[in-house]
Amino acid sequence: MNLAFKSPVKAVLRPDLVAIADMVQEGSKVLDIGCGDGTLLEYLVHTKGVDGRGLELSQQNVNQCVARGLSVVQGDADTDLGEYPSGIFDVVILSQTIQATRHPRLVLNELLRIGKHVIVSFPNFGHWRVRLSLLFLGRMPITRALGHFWYNTPNIHLCTIADFLALVRQVGGRIERAVALAGNEKARKIPGNTLGANLLAEGAIFLLTKK
Repeated sequence: MNLAFKSPVKAVLRPDLVAIADMVQEGSKVLDIGCGDGTLLEYLVHTKGVDGRGLELSQQNVNQCVARGLSVVQGDADTDLGEYPSGIFDVVILSQTIQATRHPRLVLNELLRIGKHVIVSFPNFGHWRVRLSLLFLGRMPITRALGHFWYNTPNIHLCTIADFLALVRQVGGRIERAVALAGNEKARKIPGNTLGANLLAEGAIFLLTKK
């Protein structure tokens, strides 16, 4: 592996993508759902030797991924995951997307069915800035993690870390690893008591398996 190539590529990744990449084993078979322009998938393919595939809703983003030499098809997480056989991927990634799906519980069920490991990241609606905005201004918040107005946001099912943990239990998932995100800082491990993370983290990343 070309170590000289790894460092500059990793340097351009957002902190949340760096944390996700660190959860992926070398040589894994990976599906990146909602892969955007392919930044994370390209990094995983070139630095971790994964067999990487992508599913992306935007045709423009699909075109960018294909131009990068990535195997990405257009598709919708809400409707197209049922076409994949059970357990076909070592790792399935859903980065900053579950809150934009129409049926988050069904999507998470499908992720746990088709992937031996599942990585999910999302903005935390329980962050203290969000709470203060609602409490003192009485308006939907705009923060670094939630940067849209209420009328043009792609996020239709916002949740807190506590909400997501409850959903994981409902679908029979098991948490292997959990990290909190705060701005451009390096991701930090979430302790057993998630109360502090639910208040202080702008976002979170969970590595899950099926019980």
